[in-house]
Amino acid sequence: MATTSLWHIKGRLKDLIDYVENPDKTTPTEDMKDFFQVFSYAANPAKTNEGEYVSAINCLKETALQQMILTKQQYGKTGKYIAWHGYQSFKPDELTPKQCHEIGLKLAQEMWGDRYQIIVTTHLDKEHLHNHFCFNSVSYLDGGKYNYSKTEQKRLRDVFDRLCRDYGLSVINRPKKTPSRPLYLDEKSGKPTRYNVYREDLAEAISGSRTIEYMAKYLIRKGYEVNFSGKHWKMKLPQYQYFTRLDTLDERLTPDFIRSYLGSQTRYGNRLAKVTYSPYMPEEYKNAWKPKKKTTGILALYYYWCYQLGIFPKGTDYKPTSPFMKEELRKIDEISAQVRYMTTNNISTLSDLHADRDKNQSEMDNLIDYRKRLQNKIRRASPAEKEILRAKKTGITEQITDLRKKLKYAKGIEERSIRIDERMNALYENEQQAKENHRPKKKKEERER
Repeated sequence: MATTSLWHIKGRLKDLIDYVENPDKTTPTEDMKDFFQVFSYAANPAKTNEGEYVSAINCLKETALQQMILTKQQYGKTGKYIAWHGYQSFKPDELTPKQCHEIGLKLAQEMWGDRYQIIVTTHLDKEHLHNHFCFNSVSYLDGGKYNYSKTEQKRLRDVFDRLCRDYGLSVINRPKKTPSRPLYLDEKSGKPTRYNVYREDLAEAISGSRTIEYMAKYLIRKGYEVNFSGKHWKMKLPQYQYFTRLDTLDERLTPDFIRSYLGSQTRYGNRLAKVTYSPYMPEEYKNAWKPKKKTTGILALYYYWCYQLGIFPKGTDYKPTSPFMKEELRKIDEISAQVRYMTTNNISTLSDLHADRDKNQSEMDNLIDYRKRLQNKIRRASPAEKEILRAKKTGITEQITDLRKKLKYAKGIEERSIRIDERMNALYENEQQAKENHRPKKKKEERER
């Protein structure tokens, strides 16, 4: 199906100028990378059939970025949103590259062509053809800044859908909010995101339960909250504010469909939901976490968590069955990196972490001050001295970047330690509730005997 989206690019005018003057030495932020890449296709058109599918509106494609900079300088609007970057993607094998580029140009012309400088590129390197369009946030006519309101969002979709119908292409008849790109890619690759975890547990509940009542009990035992009233059934984990409709997870999951597939894997009774724990936990880490208490020994807590997730020991076939923990496996690389950081820097407790953070922050503040003094010297230095001072400034910037990375690790470790405590507390409460619910049944069975 054809899809489209638009987002703003934050930055400074200096970022654009630096890129124009020397793109090879410019290190763009994550937001700026794709934006700069679009302009580089005019000079390096490997993805666009040697530049055949690169076009510009209200500017020249070879100097589009320079012209955008001049427009910003003319009207004195150089901050906040420096540009807008969007894409439109088509279903594979529905149209030719030429048609794809034509639609992109028509969309850009109708949406922004009366006021803004735009560059449109069509990419042929993926299975699905798609266009990128980047345009100046400042109008070349009157200096007005573009505002992407809900009205504009609807107009963008309406124009795109109309163009698709004109070309006989498929459109999305019931659009819904798309997940973020990282989440979308993780979903596509099968990582245990929230929705993939929901689907897995829901499939187990449907196939292992012979009635809707037992299906609900299965999911509640796993830790979910469920709402099976009305025509749209819903479920969620307690840490999330909103319920997720089952037919959002899969459009087939209507009440009638679920009823028709109940108990497909059970012949003699309902399957009981189980929550398992790692059998490999060493004695030294078994008491690293205590219910309802904030853990200060964060390295031990991380090791405890890694065993419960099945990350440790290496080569284990254990996988957590609780949805409270399964989703965390999506962050396995991040967790492993944080453990390595703590062990490398001898961080065992929160006090160690805070001391490491304060030391790095102090060192970074001193380096930032020193870099400012260097910058002032560069302004007054001779050409020969400038080269030496700039090289020194580059070295200071690399040190600052490394310290920022360390501070990011420290912040991430502290935030995750809190989240681990919360997840384990939620799991503990769910287990206690399951035990409470099971006790009356045992007493009844004893009376019957």
